[in-house]
Amino acid sequence: MISRRTFVSAAFGTAAATLLAACGGSKDNAASSDAAASGSTVLSVAATPEPHAKILTEYAAPKLAEQQITLEVKEFTDYVQPNEVVYNGEIDCNYFQHINYLNDYNEQNGEDLVSVAKIHYEPFGIYAGKSSDLAAIADGAVIAVPNDPTNEARALLLLQQAGLIKLKDPDNIAATPNDITDNPHNITFREIEAAATPRALEDVDFAAINGNYAQEAGLHAADALVLEEASGVAFEQYANIICTSSDKANDERIAALVAVLTTDDFKAYLNENFGEDVLPAF
Repeated sequence: MISRRTFVSAAFGTAAATLLAACGGSKDNAASSDAAASGSTVLSVAATPEPHAKILTEYAAPKLAEQQITLEVKEFTDYVQPNEVVYNGEIDCNYFQHINYLNDYNEQNGEDLVSVAKIHYEPFGIYAGKSSDLAAIADGAVIAVPNDPTNEARALLLLQQAGLIKLKDPDNIAATPNDITDNPHNITFREIEAAATPRALEDVDFAAINGNYAQEAGLHAADALVLEEASGVAFEQYANIICTSSDKANDERIAALVAVLTTDDFKAYLNENFGEDVLPAF
């Protein structure tokens, strides 16, 4: 990676963004015109494809339409642009990240985006690449980990949970490879963009993969060799949130979105459509 910090401003500059309207693929101006004609209000949300955009278009959009709110969803394949477009006012809010990532993003960029609600939690896992047995991990094995600070630390904590390494502070949610005090298998860490970790599986022994990118690659929690313990700490630090700019923290449209994504009906939807891959965090 270029560096642990410069990725925030430099990486993903050319990542593709694809617009999905609530009723399925119309353009921004067309959707906005339709909304105006019907007297409804538009709410725009930036999201990663799986499961966030699917949840928004499949579940939230019909619910909000009943309240005369037209949901416009823009898909992004990276973890930086969804915050940038909310901060600069292009998009009202986003749905893709956990609070730990948001806090680091704000600190590194001098921004003040805020979380308005925890929605769901995606188990973070270690998946098999060229090797399939963590218990018999080879000396010098290569493990791909996300190169953003919060998710790299998350990967190291998971490897510690699996008994493969030890960290100076076993609870450090900001750990880096420099904090490893015991690495008996001489594991080499390949730090790459989080979105690229599934594609790296053919080149590394194992990979630590975020739940959304695992799902996009056709992987499920059940496929992981080891999963993050879904304890209070995981839900507190890594639950996915609805995020917006500070001036929209009390926006009624965003409050309506949060309301439809924090119901028992939504819990049932998650269980039916995602099972153990996406768990409610409210």
